[in-house]
Amino acid sequence: MKIEDVVCPFCGCLCDDLVVEVEGTRVVNVENGCTLANEKFMGDHRLKAPIRRAGNGWEAVSYDEAIEETAAILLDADRPLLYGWSGTYGEAQSVGVHLAELLGAVIDNTSTVCHGPSIMAIQEVGHPGCTLGQVKNRADVVVYWAANPIEAHPRHMSRYTTFCDGFFVKSAFRERKVVVVDVRETDSSQVADEFVKVNPGGDYAVLSALRAIVRGKRDLIPPSVEGVSREQLFRVADLCMSAKFGAIFFGVGLTMAQGKNKNIRNAIELTEELNRHTKFTISPMRGHWNVYGSNEVFTWITGYPYAVDFARGIAFYNPGETTSVDILRRGECDACLVVASDPGAHFPRACAEHLARIPTVQIDPHVNATTHLSRIQIPVAVTGIDAEGTAYRMDGVPIRTRRLFYGNYPDDLEVLEKIYRIVREARG
Repeated sequence: MKIEDVVCPFCGCLCDDLVVEVEGTRVVNVENGCTLANEKFMGDHRLKAPIRRAGNGWEAVSYDEAIEETAAILLDADRPLLYGWSGTYGEAQSVGVHLAELLGAVIDNTSTVCHGPSIMAIQEVGHPGCTLGQVKNRADVVVYWAANPIEAHPRHMSRYTTFCDGFFVKSAFRERKVVVVDVRETDSSQVADEFVKVNPGGDYAVLSALRAIVRGKRDLIPPSVEGVSREQLFRVADLCMSAKFGAIFFGVGLTMAQGKNKNIRNAIELTEELNRHTKFTISPMRGHWNVYGSNEVFTWITGYPYAVDFARGIAFYNPGETTSVDILRRGECDACLVVASDPGAHFPRACAEHLARIPTVQIDPHVNATTHLSRIQIPVAVTGIDAEGTAYRMDGVPIRTRRLFYGNYPDDLEVLEKIYRIVREARG
């Protein structure tokens, strides 16, 4: 059976034009998808049943037993952490927030180690953004700053920018100019009209120089700024100011570089300066397919997008104190529930070591680095394949993912609701 208009649950592009062929409970072919999408849909390496650590090995347990033990671990903890959430859908994320509130826990999502600084900057100065459809149909200048979409978001260029014709841009490859700013040459820089190579950690200075040029202060620019010549800075600024509609996309190379949220604030303020001359927007290149959704859901319920601490009985937010990396580094939490994420592969070593010391439970379909740090792992259905739910594209547009077939696994919502009911009954 072929199913059309399938949404890809891999990256923040949430491409919704895939054609997937299904036989029974297996995906056998994917059309229109990138290499990453094909691996997501056709990868068949799921954990078969819940497992629990037994000595130096593992033993299989039932779902009910795994869920009850998970609830007992969370109830017994004084400072539990609920982390992840970017790889599941909004309805399950909502239950996670209510569970954290009931437990007095900290709940955090993966934006804490990717675009958390972007959110902090947006909280300070706002977000002059737009949908990807607006970029596709209107933008004649596109800037990728510290992002490599060909590797991380393989269809971003073909669906929305470089190779995609729009309503007002009839021949994108000829009419649309692409600028790539990065610390090294990448696959994306090879297809750019202008590649700006910046010294590592020099983004803030280059952004400031561009802002000065846009404001008419060209005489203040030195011959070179962090490895970028004055002539190239003038050229890039003139290209942006002459655009009919421009769009900046920035990646974690900017959010996690020296300066963090101040880099993003500077980039947003550059966008505001450009809007004195033409129309310009700026957007983060969100990574996980529903990390934007986790920020949305957390904010609806608590008022804060990530790193929410319920220990006081109310929602408290203070990045650097209530963020998961800092809590783990301080050895503060005494239990952790990881949902739809793999902190063992991405967190600093000290954090991973602490996860191994405390009772850690993972709810995830696959064996990964966090499995080896966990006491229990509960496999679940994969959203967009054998589960369905609401996700948010990187531009904030909600999209409903589809179930392609009914499999043998419970989904995240079902497992989390059972844990929540046990905790609620225990807390009276």
